[in-house]
Amino acid sequence: MRTKFVAICSTLAVLIGLSLYTVVHAQTAGMARHEPHMSAALGHLEQAKAELEKAAPNKGGHRERSMQLVDQALQQVQEEEVYYEQHGPGR
Repeated sequence: MRTKFVAICSTLAVLIGLSLYTVVHAQTAGMARHEPHMSAALGHLEQAKAELEKAAPNKGGHRERSMQLVDQALQQVQEEEVYYEQHGPGR
């Protein structure tokens, strides 16, 4: 019961933090202009990575795997920005 409560509270804290981060921080001006949702996603992913790094590493390897997946997602968002700069909108 206690573990479930802690998990729910942790999830809520991360979601609230991610929401606040999006409101307060704009990413690159170019990305925010041409694709505000990708900009928001980048901010969410950076915040998720920061939270995962602060979490205790006693999760049976799931924390580490989550960090790897967040890194992959960050890379994809950054590649989208490069693609947009090279090809322009709508391609």
